[in-house]
Amino acid sequence: MTDRYPPIVLDESERVAEHHEQVAQSSDNPNHEYLRYAVLRLLEDEGDDTSVEIPQIDGVTVGYGEDKAMYESWDDDVEWWETVPPQAKCTRFRIFYPDKHEAVPRVIVDVMAALGAWRVWTGSAAACGSYDHRERQEGHYLWPEGHPVEDLLQDRLQSRASAVTPDGGQTGDVRDRMVVTEDSSQYTDLEPRTRRAVDESMAVSLLEKGGRYEVRSASGNWYEVDVISESCTCPDWRKRTPEGGCKHLRRVDQEIKQGRVPRPDGRLPSNS
Repeated sequence: MTDRYPPIVLDESERVAEHHEQVAQSSDNPNHEYLRYAVLRLLEDEGDDTSVEIPQIDGVTVGYGEDKAMYESWDDDVEWWETVPPQAKCTRFRIFYPDKHEAVPRVIVDVMAALGAWRVWTGSAAACGSYDHRERQEGHYLWPEGHPVEDLLQDRLQSRASAVTPDGGQTGDVRDRMVVTEDSSQYTDLEPRTRRAVDESMAVSLLEKGGRYEVRSASGNWYEVDVISESCTCPDWRKRTPEGGCKHLRRVDQEIKQGRVPRPDGRLPSNS
């Protein structure tokens, strides 16, 4: 790994925190969210200008989610966990790239190494997926919560947050600045079931581009929501298929509309 990549990852993560703070709105660990979304942006050539040019590869797609949640959703369909068992509190990145490459492209190796992630699986992307995987390879990387790179980012963000705002106050935690509040017309216009889904404690993150999201409920259970097929792996959806969707589908829909998680195409609107 070259020494130039760790600063690039931290720089982009800091910009994500500043311009795409919604990505960590529902997370207990915002720095982890900023870092993994920064990796997505860098590898998919969506990152902001960096001091060092990063080689770009056409056709790279990045998805990520909690490793344990992926295991609970897919262990009957794939063989990813035969070598490394499911890891609690650990992100699994799924990185797709054209199969013309004989090995994982070096830029992917370097960026993931800068993050502190390690590769656990490579193979044909056609093995599993919800969108077009033809002529692509797939590499999986694991990255634990609490990695020291999170502390490095925290030091940067604390320096920025210590600046006094124009009204004399201090900048606050991004999780305190909700887009939908009890006093907003957007909130009061919601259906009762959707309002309860917005109020409930849930963590939502993009699992895979193409509309698949991961939801951690207040009970501690993990479910997979597909906003394209409008489905969820929770018992309520499987048994009743409620009209308008289960609470997890409703919550993901609201998180997308409010810009707090990436859209199905993997992008977030910029804060203005």
